[in-house]
Amino acid sequence: MPAPSGSLATLRPDIAGSFMEFDLAMDRAGFIANRILPVIEVAKASGTFGIIPIEQLLQSRETKRAPGGGYSRGNWTFDDVAFATKENGAEEPVDDRESTLYSDYFDAELIAAQRAFDAVLRNAEIRVASLIFNATTWTGAGLTTGITNEWDDATNAVPVTDVEAAVRKVYDGTGLWPNALVINRRVFRNLRNSAQIIDRIESAGAGNPSKPTDITEQMLAAVFDLDHIIVGGSSKNSANEGQTATPTQIWSDEYAMVCRIATTNDIKEPCIGRTFHWSEDGSQVMGTVESYRDETVRGDVTRVRHETNEKVLYLQCGHLLSNVTT
Repeated sequence: MPAPSGSLATLRPDIAGSFMEFDLAMDRAGFIANRILPVIEVAKASGTFGIIPIEQLLQSRETKRAPGGGYSRGNWTFDDVAFATKENGAEEPVDDRESTLYSDYFDAELIAAQRAFDAVLRNAEIRVASLIFNATTWTGAGLTTGITNEWDDATNAVPVTDVEAAVRKVYDGTGLWPNALVINRRVFRNLRNSAQIIDRIESAGAGNPSKPTDITEQMLAAVFDLDHIIVGGSSKNSANEGQTATPTQIWSDEYAMVCRIATTNDIKEPCIGRTFHWSEDGSQVMGTVESYRDETVRGDVTRVRHETNEKVLYLQCGHLLSNVTT
């Protein structure tokens, strides 16, 4: 069936306005993709840009100048990195009759928009999780380590020791200190029971936690000496449509990532990666809301779409820990 042309689709800022705090809602749902790969706007849907190799960022050279002599001149190269944004979207039909029948119970159009938003952003989360928790991408002693004592072993686990070793691996490979630990919600809950974590919190004077819920992400950040503890809590249904639901965590409890995430909008800032967003076709990072009329089903169709490319830039800015959970 032919799709409606762009001229037939109407932007719906009235619906989008209902989602002014949708970013906060996604955070509560455990969506963390844009925190790990912060968004950077691009002028074209595809292109290339240059990143300076890590070894050249750290290269030292002679700067002493003799009287009458010239100054040392640098010579550097850059690597081409290509990006190509792709459009992702979802539609939800709103049948006229059903909308009228159930109007006393819910706003069908708003529910449709919520479902479409969730579909688009949940898939973005899946894409980023598959990039970051990837044992095929991060290989070799400099980029990955298998943990000996899993973090769900509250008595014997040494997560502080494990993370510190990973921090030093990132520094050894880049000359930059990582600023984040990425874990899922189950691993976070395991860390709150860890004897080593509790001991460090108490000995540092940060508190005397009598139960796991007393331990916050901020406390863990202080224990690990990192700026950010990023906890993914979202799930997906891995069963086929029509089958009994099989909830699966998007961010695996098998892995944890120690990394340096971007803190500025400067594309030259060394970091683990970025989300490239192209807005010229009307895309918004959190999703553009549109609707159009479909008389064949006597209803309106609500659409949410965005155009992005999630990309790892500096492998050395991350160290993947595996075997995190038994």
